[in-house]
Amino acid sequence: MLDTLDLNQSLDKDTYKTQIEALMRELRQLQQACWEKKLPTIVVLEGWAAAGKGSLVKKMVEYMDPRGFVVHPIWPATEQERQYPFLWRFWQKLPARGSIGFFYHSWYTHVLEDRLFGRLPETEVHSAMSQINAFERQLMDDGATVVKFWIHVSKKELKSRLKKAGADELKAWRVRPEDWQQANRYPEYAAFAEEMVSRTSTGIAPWTLVEGDCQRWARVKVLTKMVTSLREALDRLQSQALPPVRDPQEQLDATEPDFLGQTDLSVSLDKKDYKKQLRKEQLQLRKLQLSIHENQVPVLVLFEGWDAAGKGGAIKRLTDVLDPRSYIVSAFAAPTDEEKAHHYLWRFWRRLPTAGTIGIFDRSWYGRVLVERVEGFATEPEWRRAYQEIIEFEEQLTSAGCVLVKFWLHISPEEQLKRFQEREENAFKQHKLTAEDWRNREKWPLYNVAVNQMIGRTSTPTAPWTVVAGNDKYFARVKVIQTVTEAIRTELKRR
Repeated sequence: MLDTLDLNQSLDKDTYKTQIEALMRELRQLQQACWEKKLPTIVVLEGWAAAGKGSLVKKMVEYMDPRGFVVHPIWPATEQERQYPFLWRFWQKLPARGSIGFFYHSWYTHVLEDRLFGRLPETEVHSAMSQINAFERQLMDDGATVVKFWIHVSKKELKSRLKKAGADELKAWRVRPEDWQQANRYPEYAAFAEEMVSRTSTGIAPWTLVEGDCQRWARVKVLTKMVTSLREALDRLQSQALPPVRDPQEQLDATEPDFLGQTDLSVSLDKKDYKKQLRKEQLQLRKLQLSIHENQVPVLVLFEGWDAAGKGGAIKRLTDVLDPRSYIVSAFAAPTDEEKAHHYLWRFWRRLPTAGTIGIFDRSWYGRVLVERVEGFATEPEWRRAYQEIIEFEEQLTSAGCVLVKFWLHISPEEQLKRFQEREENAFKQHKLTAEDWRNREKWPLYNVAVNQMIGRTSTPTAPWTVVAGNDKYFARVKVIQTVTEAIRTELKRR
C-alpha cells in the first residue's frame, strides 16, 4: 500500500499559492459551521519524522479562530500515563462538541514507536489496534468527525531532511535520536506502518495516504481532504432525521433470564455473625491493600442498584479500614454542561484509579442503559449501542490489569417502600429521599427490564456482574467485601 505511492508528485509554486489560499479560507468558514452545529472534529497527523506535519498544522490553523481548536503534540507516555490503559491520556484531550482537536502524533504512536522500541510486546499489537478501532468507532457514532493522515516520505528524503534540520541551530533541537532510528530502521518501521494502516483503515475512519516528498503537494492534499471531510460531515448532520420514538413499555423476551427475579432476597445475617464476618473480611481487604500497592494493581469497584438499596452503607463498610490515601470514592449524578459536550464515557475515563489504588464509583457508565434509557435522555440507537461500547471499555480496563468489580444491589419493592417511609420519618435521613426517588419507584417495571437486560448483555468473564441480595443490609455489606477481596486475590494469583 505505502510502497505503491508515487512520491514524485509535485506542485509548482504559483498553483500551490492559489489553491492553498482558497482552501484555508474555506476551512475557516467550515470551522464556524462546525462550531454552530456543535460538530467535534479530530484530526490525526501521523507519518515519518521530518515529514512536514508541523508545517501542515500551521497551514491548517493559519486562518482559523484559535478559540475553536487545540493542537496536541504527543510524546512518549509519562510515568503517570503508563499507570492507565494506553488510551486514557487521549480521552483527556478529546475536543468538546464544536471544537477541533489536532493530534500531532496520536494513539497510533503506541503501535509504531512503542512497538519499534520494544515498549509494546508483539503479543499485544493486534489487541491495541482493535482497541483503537473501537475507540474511533465510538467517537464517530457519537457524532465526531475523525480525519486521519499518514504522511509518507522516501528513505532518501527522510535522511536529507534530518541532516538539514540537524545542521540548523534553530531546528536541531527538534531532531530526536528516535528520528534517526526511524531512518536507520526504515524497512522495519515502514512494515509496522503498513500493517497499522491496513488494520485500522475502517469504513468510517479511513486513512488518507499523503505523498510527502513534495511539501506543497502534501499540504494541498491534506487541506483538500479536510475540507471535503468537514463538508460531508455537515451534510450528514443536516440530513439526519429525528430518531423514532419507541414505546418504553418494553418487556423481557421469554428467552432472557430474569436475574433479579432469581435472586433470593430472604438471605440474612444476625447482628452477632454480621459483626464477626464483617471484621474478618475488612481485615483481609486491609491486608490486600498493601499487595495492591506493591504490585501496582488498579482496582475499580462500581455500585449500581435501586434507590435506598444500601449503596452508601456498603461503600462505608468497604472503606472503613482502608488507608484513605489509597482510595477515592466518586459519586456520579447528572452530567454537567462540560460533560454533555463530550462522549458519555469521557467523564468516567477521567476518574479511573491509578495503578496501586482503589476507585469506588457510586453510579457509573451504566446510567446510559438505565436512567438515560428509561427517562429518554438517550435515544434508542444511543443506549442500544452502549452495550457494545461498555463491553469494549471494560475490556480495555481489564486487559490493562485492572480488577473490575460490578455490583447491583437488589431489594424488593416492599423493602424499598419501607425504607422510603423510614427516611421520611427520620430527620437525619430526610435529605436522602427526593421527589425523583418517588418518580423512579413508579417506573419500577421499566427499570426492572432495563436492569435485567443490562446484566445479561454486559456480564463478561473478566467483568461479571454480582447481584447482591440487599433486603438484609448486614448480608449485603459482607457479601460486597467478600466479592471484592476474592476478585483481588484472583488477580494477584494470576500475576
